[in-house]
Amino acid sequence: MAAIAIDLAPAARRLGGMVLIAFLGAALVFFVMRAGHGDPALSALGDQATPEAIAAFRKLWGLDAPLIVQFWNWLSGALTGNFGKSMTVAGGVPIATLVGSRLPNTLFIGLYAMAIAVVISLVAGTVSALRHGRMIDSVATGLAVLGISMPDFWLSYVLVYALALGAGIFPSYGFISPAESLSGAFYSGFLPALAVAAPMAAAFTRMLRTALIETLYRDHVRVARSLGYSGAFIFLHYVFRNALIPYVTVIGLQVRYLLGGTVVVERIFGIPGIGALMVDAAFGRDYGLVQACALTFLVCVLIVNFLVDSLCAALNPRAT
Repeated sequence: MAAIAIDLAPAARRLGGMVLIAFLGAALVFFVMRAGHGDPALSALGDQATPEAIAAFRKLWGLDAPLIVQFWNWLSGALTGNFGKSMTVAGGVPIATLVGSRLPNTLFIGLYAMAIAVVISLVAGTVSALRHGRMIDSVATGLAVLGISMPDFWLSYVLVYALALGAGIFPSYGFISPAESLSGAFYSGFLPALAVAAPMAAAFTRMLRTALIETLYRDHVRVARSLGYSGAFIFLHYVFRNALIPYVTVIGLQVRYLLGGTVVVERIFGIPGIGALMVDAAFGRDYGLVQACALTFLVCVLIVNFLVDSLCAALNPRAT
């Protein structure tokens, strides 16, 4: 029992930290939104609304209560999954319904982009490290630098011009939800996923290449060679596994960029995701909807970071 308690302690601490960060993030978004300019009443009723109508709107949505009371009411509801209703973007529609209908699209594009980035970087980073100093290494390194330098919004327009408007291979606008057609989602979501994946693939490639080259010349690898193990066995068991730890860590850190990239890409390609919904809510001063979208993004980042920490602990040779 004592051993089990010791094993679970780090995970319990990480979970406690996740809860604390989620609370602080929710509080920050709540109060920052209230500190900004604009009034949901004017966004919903228009600039010609009478003071009586504005006062009635604010009372209806509880905006006339003290900020701490508003925050407690929102937080207590959010803990039970009740984020309230949309004030301006979709007046009266439950926010949980809006977020739930958009979340699958954002998650699909994000996972699609991540899969593309991981596949490209694993191949390019491994080949570049094994051919260190040769022409293919220089080409891969140059492409990685180019990929990191390209903003996702600029790359989105380049892909639209080249592969959609020019070659006519992929659609330039619109998205088919994976709930409607999985194949259609892969087809219509390829360009936006590639736009988000390219800079990440470049960063992953550089990290994996560096980690592999550094690990290739460590003492334990030289010892394994002296014992007569095959090159493939040494690479898989002594080099690649150790190099995966910083590689996986970078993937976890890039999730924040991934979510930020989807916000821009969703607007460009017309994807009905949480990113586009959050932008509309911010312009419409729909406080509750912005808070729900931001909290959803934050929870996704925290969950991924928790999984990455757990995976890195499993990959650590000292743990086995």
